[in-house]
Amino acid sequence: MKGAKVAVVEYRELGGVCLNRGCIPSKALIASASQYKNMKEAEAFGIHLSAPPVYDWLAMRARKDKIVATLVGGIGQLFKSHGVTHYQGFGRLTSPNHVTVTDEHGGETKLRADNIIIATGSRPISIPAFPIDGSRILTSDHLLELPSLPKSILIIGAGVIGCEWAFMLSLLDVEVHMVEMLDHALPMEDINTSTLIERELKKLKVALHTKTKVEAFGGGPEGIQARLSSGKTIDANLALVSVGRAFNTEELGLEEVGVELNKNRSVKTGPDMRTNIPNIYAIGDVRGEILLAYTAVHDGSVAVANCMGEKAAKNYLGVPSVIFTHPEVGSVGMTEAEAVKEHEIAIGKFPLRALGKAQAENEIAGEVKVIGDKKTDQLLGVHIVGIHATEIIHAAALAINQKLTVRQLGSLIFGHPVISESIMEAAHDLHGESVHLARKRA
Repeated sequence: MKGAKVAVVEYRELGGVCLNRGCIPSKALIASASQYKNMKEAEAFGIHLSAPPVYDWLAMRARKDKIVATLVGGIGQLFKSHGVTHYQGFGRLTSPNHVTVTDEHGGETKLRADNIIIATGSRPISIPAFPIDGSRILTSDHLLELPSLPKSILIIGAGVIGCEWAFMLSLLDVEVHMVEMLDHALPMEDINTSTLIERELKKLKVALHTKTKVEAFGGGPEGIQARLSSGKTIDANLALVSVGRAFNTEELGLEEVGVELNKNRSVKTGPDMRTNIPNIYAIGDVRGEILLAYTAVHDGSVAVANCMGEKAAKNYLGVPSVIFTHPEVGSVGMTEAEAVKEHEIAIGKFPLRALGKAQAENEIAGEVKVIGDKKTDQLLGVHIVGIHATEIIHAAALAINQKLTVRQLGSLIFGHPVISESIMEAAHDLHGESVHLARKRA
């Protein structure tokens, strides 16, 4: 669009982790699991099924694969329409202006470019304590291609990936055990969010062990066995290791041409996405800052603008977090723990059970929490647990991005009945003005 001649080198499928092994395939499966849950609860809507619903895992996988293939093909068509040349192979820097592409047959193509953007992403981290074998000890990549679901699974790590899979699998009647060494599930989220998600995990009979480490790990009568620091032992058919991501910076020639890396081997850049070599940029996960597909897109826009002689820098103010648990999680801005370090805060909350739309959809679990500066009324953070949280968080993200006050957010007229009304109500509650909550007595 900006008139540059562009080539893209990709070793695997177009679309990277998000489209092929992350966001899209997992959300397709989560959607199937949610439909199965809804059918099991059809009686609550006055619908009588002639027989209990039965899911077909292979059919779910096939649907997932069709969605991915459609979107991957769409990227190829977009490349053609914009005149982007696609080189299938592994790219390696041989100088600040040269890349050698090696294809699957060992053939080499040498490219020269005025500017180079590194966008090689990340992968599931592998640690010696939990040796990934692809059969019993798995990453989320492996789970996507399982020929059948196990009766039981142990999930090591209760972060975003671990929790999304825990909810999905438990909705599909898999017995789930989770071990998290930190104090809570979703430990990077606000404490209220973590507490609510833990409550919902408990409802689904997920066995969550927090403040706990796996001390011994190996084979067992059901497939794998883990001995915990608490002294308990867990037996399960499979184990999912979801303890972090590693950066794809190996064998790219980065260090040979002088590109500086951080201690964790992510690529060091400035806010303009430039590395220490002026014409080499890095974007997305490989930078090691925010490992999200949508921030990678933003990074790419910044890098391209600078490649074309413009001046651009990242703006992460108001970047939301979206987590596809059940119920969903959406958050933006500071957590309460972060906010109290810098501000005297006030908090407003609104439970979804008080919403007519939540009652109509039979999805009353969750709440909205709004955090503001008590003196200036500056909006500091919004945290949502509930149905459609990943969609409605963007109203709060825009408010954070535009530096609105809590009162300004609350003054927006929301439609009715909608789930996003809860944001307005929580904002009003911060000032003690939510008319749909019982009056708080002094």
